[in-house]
Amino acid sequence: MQKRMNKKERVKYIAEQLEALYPEPPIPLRHKDAYTLLIAVLLSAQCTDERVNKVTPELFAVADNPYDMAQVPVEQIQAIIRPCGLSPRKSQAISMLSKILVEQYQGQVPESFEALEALPGVGHKTASVVMSQAFGHPAFPVDTHIHRLATRWRLTNGKSVEQTEKDLKRLFDKSLWNKLHLQIIYYGRQYCPARGHNLEKCIICRTIE
Repeated sequence: MQKRMNKKERVKYIAEQLEALYPEPPIPLRHKDAYTLLIAVLLSAQCTDERVNKVTPELFAVADNPYDMAQVPVEQIQAIIRPCGLSPRKSQAISMLSKILVEQYQGQVPESFEALEALPGVGHKTASVVMSQAFGHPAFPVDTHIHRLATRWRLTNGKSVEQTEKDLKRLFDKSLWNKLHLQIIYYGRQYCPARGHNLEKCIICRTIE
């Protein structure tokens, strides 16, 4: 009988498997620059990337930069983004952060965690996605999928997403973070779903459990 992997062995095995499966993972949210990515990530809270990608073309046809978006009535933004859920709060945040970008940042998305997290509707996870995917800074955005898989793979105690982020950053090399967070998301969708998990098809769980 095969002996159970220790944590160091699991970390190495998981990184190798994900790299083999997803050597070049695409960014799931369609965008053309840091601003459109920021808006798409904000919309993705408690909403699927697939639905966000259906909504953003209509929104960005109306306004795809903070100068134009700042002029759009909140009610119009809300009507467009309604399918994403939480539309009253999200539309207010989109309008307000667009005005702040115009007034304080010359229409540019700031390249810092502190400045991003100070914007309306932008939490640490959203800021991490923008810092990693728009600007290339090492970050490890932890959403519910990554939190779930990291717990299932015994890489964290699963107490909170904040703890999971700290644990994953400690376990994996910094150079892997940006790609790894996407690889885990794709793996979770394809092989390791929350419901209907098939251990035979899930090569990582099957091997490390």
